[in-house]
Amino acid sequence: MIAILTDFGQTEYVGIMKGVIMRLAPGLPVIDLYNEVRAQSVREGAWILYTAYRHFPEGTVFLAVVDPAVGTERQALAVRTRRYVFVGPDNGLLYPAVTDDGLQEVVSLDVPGSAAPTFHGRDVFAPAAARIAAGEPLTALGRPAEIRVPLAFYRRGREGEIVRVDRFGNIITNLPHTGKVTYQVAVEGYRRTLPFARTYAEGPRGHLFLVEGSAGTLEISLRNGSASSVMDVPVGSRIRIE
Repeated sequence: MIAILTDFGQTEYVGIMKGVIMRLAPGLPVIDLYNEVRAQSVREGAWILYTAYRHFPEGTVFLAVVDPAVGTERQALAVRTRRYVFVGPDNGLLYPAVTDDGLQEVVSLDVPGSAAPTFHGRDVFAPAAARIAAGEPLTALGRPAEIRVPLAFYRRGREGEIVRVDRFGNIITNLPHTGKVTYQVAVEGYRRTLPFARTYAEGPRGHLFLVEGSAGTLEISLRNGSASSVMDVPVGSRIRIE
């Protein structure tokens, strides 16, 4: 199976990559993990991949393309971990997931001279993912390498970061729930005392609250509304919840 993660949205680019895969590996199962990563948001894409990969069947090849530096000297990677393979740019996007599952092999993919410098998803990453999923060894696709660009989500004690704002407007952090019923929240210019609710439906109407999301971390939410419309904070912002 190949699972695709991109910031391409509802465009032809995802369909073209699937076409390349089907041409090179007919009949191979291909699914969309998520194609609505905020444009150029490597950190958000890395969080989604990190929290999602473990729910897929062992052997899945993750084709991840959030690549603001496409066409530059940044490496194009294929990485084998303990249970999966990840294909994408060396810009931090793959790093949290591949280190979490356990690195076993890394290659720097060959970039053909005919590759469009603006679309390595089509000309480099999709062909590599198809060939790997069809059984080719990573060494047939490039040279042994090391990951050059790490990415770590900031967390020190009860200070962390906003890792994502989802389509419902939930502001997702990388800080765990500690069992408190009320928290002090400080982020950007906002200072709030927010209650904790077990579910979205149990949150107070018309007021922000905290809930433990499916990734096991705290989210700022608004019942039947968008927390981000009330608290406008970007992905990557430092946040303290205590």
